[in-house]
Amino acid sequence: MLGLIFAFSAAMKLTASAETIAQAGSMGLSPGWFRFIGILELASLVLFLIPRTAMIGTLLLIAYMGGAIATHVEHNQPAMVAIAVQVLLWVAAALRIPRLRAGLLLKKSTEPLQ
Repeated sequence: MLGLIFAFSAAMKLTASAETIAQAGSMGLSPGWFRFIGILELASLVLFLIPRTAMIGTLLLIAYMGGAIATHVEHNQPAMVAIAVQVLLWVAAALRIPRLRAGLLLKKSTEPLQ
């Protein structure tokens, strides 16, 4: 589900539809920067989906969503969707990555570092 959400979001930024260009403009971003953000989002998603790189992908997407939340708040736009996605991302990460779950729960991980 998260993969589809981020893939759709990145695709909207990369296709530069009139709606996304208007949204970028309302936040003070040029269409070029909005496309660049879409590329970063897509690269982070790919890292998130690959099990071996899931940890770095998760951290990048968490940082990305933190930036999205901050941008929405700064421009007095609703941030509830971004907050909900951030919460889903944390839950998925905790369920999917044993080392992260162990670190969050302050337990020793039985999985060796790779």
